[in-house]
Amino acid sequence: MTRTRVAALALLSGAATLLHSASAVASNPWGADYFPNVSLTTHEGKVVHFYDDLLKGKAVAINLIYTHCSASCPLETAKLAQVQRLLGDRVGSDIFFYSISIDPKHDTPEVLKAYAQKFHVGPGWLFLTGKEEDIKLLARKLGLSSLTDAANRDGHMPSLMVGNESTGQWMRNSAVDDPRFLATTIGNFLGWKTHEPARSYADLRELPKVDRGAYLFKTRCAACRAGQDARRGRSRRRGTFREVQERAHAEPAPVPRGGGRPPLLHREAESCRTHLFRNGTRLRRAQRGWSSFW
Repeated sequence: MTRTRVAALALLSGAATLLHSASAVASNPWGADYFPNVSLTTHEGKVVHFYDDLLKGKAVAINLIYTHCSASCPLETAKLAQVQRLLGDRVGSDIFFYSISIDPKHDTPEVLKAYAQKFHVGPGWLFLTGKEEDIKLLARKLGLSSLTDAANRDGHMPSLMVGNESTGQWMRNSAVDDPRFLATTIGNFLGWKTHEPARSYADLRELPKVDRGAYLFKTRCAACRAGQDARRGRSRRRGTFREVQERAHAEPAPVPRGGGRPPLLHREAESCRTHLFRNGTRLRRAQRGWSSFW
């Protein structure tokens, strides 16, 4: 009789363990059974396994890059470097950054290390390479691949996947969004509490007045002009957003050849873009295409 009870208790204990394991898997379907444990190599030359070493039990932020990309990748990396500085010591302890190269034939660990140094990447951020088929599999599993990738000049979308493997919660953001917004979004998503005292609404200064021309410059022109300034040096036609605005307010609006009123793009006398019109021929050529932004 005693042996029967012991056997029954053992069976019940085993069944309870199986049920607990099954419920754990069901509550977190984005675990070891979903993510591949493929081998990757870090920019430091260390071989790691994606799930066991990089993902299991961690909060992560993952994007796709390649080092000779000339469009979104440098902007992605620069933005995330700012996010890393904003998050401070949390990167490498509370969250880990991973940038996976989609061009492993070119992006060796040495190339990735030089790329990371160029952007002054700190601890807690790894640049990874591996077999092409493994990276394609990871991109699909992470939701970072798209049917439109082949038509994209970068071969991928500038997306950032943020997740917590322990809870099974994931979200996708733009990797080129405002760094402060990204840092705040990541902190809220992961449930971090800040000890900074809340600011009073009484301390709020008057919001800057931004006309449509200033908005156009900041959202469509500023990043490219900053890159041009870095490559070619500043000139009278270039400067920071504030400098451009100050020069524009100090100068009269241009008048087209033959007199009369300026074209529709300038008719509202918006200082920033009229200044750009005066000092850059590219704006004139692109004038018609910008009508869609309004």
